[in-house]
Amino acid sequence: MKNNFDLTSLLRPHILKLAPYSSARDEYTGSEGIFLDANENPIGSVTDQNYNRYPDPYQSAIKSIIGPMKGVTNDRIFLGNGSDEPIDLLIRATCQPGKDRVLIMPPTYGMYEVSASIHDVSVDKAPLTADFQMNLEAVFSEIQTETKIVWVCTPNNPTGNSISTQAIEGLLNRFSGLVVVDEAYIDFSTEESWISRLDEFPNLVVLQTFSKAWGLAGLRVGMCYASTELITILNKIKPPYNISLPAQKALLSGLSTMERKEAMVLEILKEREELRKMLEKLSFVLEVFPSDANFLLVRFEDAKAVMTYLLENTIIVRDRSKVYLCEGCLRISVGTAEENVALLKALESFS
Repeated sequence: MKNNFDLTSLLRPHILKLAPYSSARDEYTGSEGIFLDANENPIGSVTDQNYNRYPDPYQSAIKSIIGPMKGVTNDRIFLGNGSDEPIDLLIRATCQPGKDRVLIMPPTYGMYEVSASIHDVSVDKAPLTADFQMNLEAVFSEIQTETKIVWVCTPNNPTGNSISTQAIEGLLNRFSGLVVVDEAYIDFSTEESWISRLDEFPNLVVLQTFSKAWGLAGLRVGMCYASTELITILNKIKPPYNISLPAQKALLSGLSTMERKEAMVLEILKEREELRKMLEKLSFVLEVFPSDANFLLVRFEDAKAVMTYLLENTIIVRDRSKVYLCEGCLRISVGTAEENVALLKALESFS
């Protein structure tokens, strides 16, 4: 089925006409010379590191490493302040406040709705099925003429499972707006990334992050992959220097240690399986849901009592019991072997 997707018609009209801010590093991209163009401090910094110069606004060195790694060209990569920045920018670029709409599938990542609400954009909901899968017909029954974006989190947060490939394909083929596939946890899954299918679907946007598998949450760097045309728009409306110089330097260093990242992923997967087995043995655990992420969603007989007891023992998990379809559930991140043992000992003591 051929999708009649047209990015130009999807974008807010004034965004198309917008003249972006031109920073000093847009006008001169070289690394050598006497820099008297950006009103920087020429002497140095108050720290022992020289941070007196502005960073590359488009993070070219980082993209030149990520691109071959992901199989895309640099002009199809956007780097943001966490994944939250591209989430916000995608809404800004397409949605007229008070008029346009986005669609989410609860239970899912909360920032989709928060970002939309900040911009006075209506949020429609097509809940997942009881086994946490997309109900495609329910999705299309909620899509309206003003719907600009549908958000799909896979592996899903807080449930941990991957969303059916066939369902996402059906959505991409039939919906003429943006389909944003958020793959924050893809490194812990055996599923193939949707990045490999960008050429197939012009309305596909893929989000990833360095916060999880890479262990770089403190740097706040997220990735967005899309068509060259959409990435151009995101670069047009982002703040000029959205990724700081320390973050760019640390990230470049981290990208040279791929084997370290892969080793951490394997260790987390091993611990996830051990944690699952032990949790399933506890009499007051009703269900441990399958996970393709670095956490487990666990249903307890009395989640509130378990949560309170764990907090008393300074073990912090996330209470998801008020989230749709997650009644009685706690979300437990996979810790180190020692942390998981401490968690299980506390739970055994609780029983």
